[in-house]
Amino acid sequence: MKANGRRMVLVPLTRIENLGYWICFIGAFLAIAAWESVREKRALLAPAERRWRNHGAMFVIGALFSAALLRFTPVALALLVSGNPYGVLNKAWLPFWLRCVIAVLALDLVQYGMHWTNHHVPWLWRVHQVHHSDLDYDVSTSTRFHPIEMLLGQGAQLAAIALLAPPALGVLIHEFLAVVVNLTQHANASLPAPVERLFRLFAATPDVHRLHHSIVIAEQQRNYGEIFLWWDRLFDTYMGKPAASVDRFRTGLTEFEKADTLNIGFMLTVPFRGAPADVSASEPKTAPDTAA
Repeated sequence: MKANGRRMVLVPLTRIENLGYWICFIGAFLAIAAWESVREKRALLAPAERRWRNHGAMFVIGALFSAALLRFTPVALALLVSGNPYGVLNKAWLPFWLRCVIAVLALDLVQYGMHWTNHHVPWLWRVHQVHHSDLDYDVSTSTRFHPIEMLLGQGAQLAAIALLAPPALGVLIHEFLAVVVNLTQHANASLPAPVERLFRLFAATPDVHRLHHSIVIAEQQRNYGEIFLWWDRLFDTYMGKPAASVDRFRTGLTEFEKADTLNIGFMLTVPFRGAPADVSASEPKTAPDTAA
């Protein structure tokens, strides 16, 4: 396809993909917010209105920052590299449905790897601290990321797509699943016990991911999965429940407990405050209780 032809296809496709993304995001956000209102897990320390406003502003800043620098959306890039002779997932001898399944799993594994790396590389942890410094935990926490982290995460995903050349449909399925699950797992709510047990067989539920936001360092090193819980079980990073009871469980980071962590200036400048934390000291000293 010639350059002008590619542009004629990719520009409207990017707009359609972005529109679909925002419809999916807003619809899921509002549905989960309604769920929180009827099955609230814990009372919030800060007003929900301020949380939504400031976390939303951070999300928009990060989205604009990534879009301005990266230019391509995941689905548009998948179509662009579909004819790559070195692609792994564009081989005709592989059934289309299987290539889509592998694409979803592979892209989710990339997200798991990026999340793990954010906790173990000092300068990346400085950036990722923005997400973990939230003293509360609700659906808006899912939008609380520094623009640099959003750029790096999107960049890693685009690099994986360029390397694998997966079907655009598989990329689209992963993108929408990631949006819904990311919002869901940050919900200030819990699933009924039977549903929780069922979903824990494959997906990261709110109770599973909430543990990852624990103020206890050893618990922050568990439950990295974005969509699927299989990676945590496979790489021995799964933990079933926190040490503290529901009424004593706390989220956030100890060093920021007295800061106004909802302040936009605070969130934008956290990565540049002093020396990076010693992430090697944050490894668990004892084997965790991994009971479901």
